[in-house]
Amino acid sequence: MMMKQHDNKETVEVDALLKAARDPVPDVPDGLMARVLADAAALQPTQMGVMREKPGLWMRWTDLLGGWQGMGGLVAATCAGVWIGLNPPAALPDAGVLLLGYETADITTTTAELTSFGWDLNGE
Repeated sequence: MMMKQHDNKETVEVDALLKAARDPVPDVPDGLMARVLADAAALQPTQMGVMREKPGLWMRWTDLLGGWQGMGGLVAATCAGVWIGLNPPAALPDAGVLLLGYETADITTTTAELTSFGWDLNGE
């Protein structure tokens, strides 16, 4: 392949750069490469702590339930459920009666209700 002579100065410079790019890369001295690799190793981040190979059962449950915040919420909900179950408000039906299917009779008349309006008086 015959190279053609160019009169343009820019074309000559580009041809010179392309020829230099085709030349093999010179070898880097061993001392320089060792210093570069030592500097790179010194700048690598180090490991902060050592993790156990496999977390325990308690830690896995805690992580599954959302950490300590999730566990705190579950404890609060459990305490509220036990409290409502043992001492239900008057507006809620008794869960034991609903589950066992008993029929209850509501007794709303007490002595206090009869005596508070004077209904126990015989016209006096």
